[in-house]
Amino acid sequence: MERFADIQLLRYKLTGFENLSLQQKQYIYHLSKATEAGRDILFDQNGEHNLAIRNLLESVYTNYQGDKEDANFKGFEVYLHRVWFANGIHHHYGCEKFVPEFSREWLEKQFSSPLLDIIFNPEVLPKRVNKAEGEDLIKTSACNYYQNISQEEVEAFYGKMKSEFKGKEMPSFGLNSTLTADGEQFWRINNGKYSKELAAICQHLSAAREFAENDKQKKLIDLLISYYTTGDLKTFDEYSKIWVTEKEGEVDFINGFIEVYGDPLGYKGSWEGLVEYVDHEATKKTCLIAENAQWFEDHSPVDSRFKKKEVKGVSARVICAAMLGGDEYPSTAIGINLPNADWIREQYGSKSITISNIIAAYNGAAKGSPMKREFTCDEEMIALIDKYADQCDSLHTDLHECLGHGSGQLLPGVATDALKNYFSTIEEARADLFGLYYCADEKMVELGLLPDMEAYKSMYYTYLLNGLLTQTVRIKLGSDIEEDHMRNRALIAWWALDLAKEAIATVPEPSASAIVLYTQDGRTYLRVNDFPALRSIFAYQLAEIQRIKSEGDYEAAKALIEKYAVKINQDLHKEVLTRYEKLNIAPYKGFINPVLNLVTDAEGNVTDVIPDYTETFEDQMLRYSSN
Repeated sequence: MERFADIQLLRYKLTGFENLSLQQKQYIYHLSKATEAGRDILFDQNGEHNLAIRNLLESVYTNYQGDKEDANFKGFEVYLHRVWFANGIHHHYGCEKFVPEFSREWLEKQFSSPLLDIIFNPEVLPKRVNKAEGEDLIKTSACNYYQNISQEEVEAFYGKMKSEFKGKEMPSFGLNSTLTADGEQFWRINNGKYSKELAAICQHLSAAREFAENDKQKKLIDLLISYYTTGDLKTFDEYSKIWVTEKEGEVDFINGFIEVYGDPLGYKGSWEGLVEYVDHEATKKTCLIAENAQWFEDHSPVDSRFKKKEVKGVSARVICAAMLGGDEYPSTAIGINLPNADWIREQYGSKSITISNIIAAYNGAAKGSPMKREFTCDEEMIALIDKYADQCDSLHTDLHECLGHGSGQLLPGVATDALKNYFSTIEEARADLFGLYYCADEKMVELGLLPDMEAYKSMYYTYLLNGLLTQTVRIKLGSDIEEDHMRNRALIAWWALDLAKEAIATVPEPSASAIVLYTQDGRTYLRVNDFPALRSIFAYQLAEIQRIKSEGDYEAAKALIEKYAVKINQDLHKEVLTRYEKLNIAPYKGFINPVLNLVTDAEGNVTDVIPDYTETFEDQMLRYSSN
């Protein structure tokens, strides 16, 4: 729909929304308002100056009376759009601070503020999340989860809390607070940070409660409001237990401090919101996966010590997103598996969702993309990708979310944070490898999830191609890989390449390797020579990654990630960026939310809820800010 900088904006359609009942539509409407109400929380979490900067930039933008064709204004306009998209002044994926494409002198004519140094000085708050080994990750990260405190002090604070906790059902200490030198400042309505935003969220949740589909959904809302009011993590655990077992309703939602990727130490939950309803036809396949969860666990190539003897409560749905918010907006995941607490997963199970209308929008945008032919010169492989890629990508997402994250178990006594800043990368690699291993299993054909045993080859090829080459189009030349999902893919791909070389160490012909990178006409390409051998490599990787997590082997996690997942071959990176630049494609995609409008009769009674897809990104951002 719209494009700026490295971003292309898309829309997602609320497929089948018109077939929902009026009660369900109104439930979604009010849950959506609760999702919109938390937007400013994430801006502040991403950096303490973000809201002030956003407000100033919007004031300049809406009141500017000068030449709007001037290069400075054009650069300013792009900068503001990037801040809107990233929920702050740092890139949503790479975490580096944006470089303004307009002069400081031009902006100083519009307003004078100490914030100008934050915007223009490259040495001030350069990274939102820093994960560089050997540095104090708290003091060198711009994210707003800690104040006047060091990494060593943070680890000691939460380490003490965990060591003193008695019992198995440990709360996720630190999930909903800012840690300062004086202690925790909780995010709650009662004398807490974000009280205004949380009160607004709870007001809309209360309105949604009237239209809930069942008593369990009402109980969920009651518990969430109580949690937001008191900040009590035990209440959040009670909420999570009920949320994971509520499977009768058509409508569901996520609203809270959930994922910890934005904290370099993995304690603090960024605020996110998602409203969803079931895609029944697509859910039939994911139910097959969930119903066979124990089979997948039993046949996993990992050590039997790390397998669950009894898999409980795994549920999977394909859903349509109705509203995105917080850390799920404008850039969003295509699949989610929650809750994150291992002990809740073990005792009560997990919920997995794949978001069909988001995937459909991504696939639609990718049709006809020149990327495939630029980085693949094998016509047979191109044909396989055309035929199977969409099916395999969806299946891999289902396996990753539904079973991958929920598989395996920690050994007794292993702390959930034993891997520290490497946990998220290891966990994403574990779930991806689970999906990669099983995509090539005959069970997929037996269950009707794939049409034949040729399909998985497109998945293997495109996954490796992404991890080795194409994902680096998102990274500036000279920079390291910072984001955990990107690190995960690089880890798997480059480690697999090394393992393939080791497997043929005594074979004279390099082409005998299961996978190779080779150069043709000055361009680097990938070739997979032996797909079954590649599956064996994935099996070995899955077994080792599971061992690292189950045993809490920090040193092994560090060694693998630092060797394979952080640094980029600069010559290869330059080549990839040069080839990509000629294609004129935006490497990142995000979404404009629909506007849900109430339809009323002459007496003011609601008769329908209609989604409107005409609002522009700019209008949406300014409306959210004004509200």
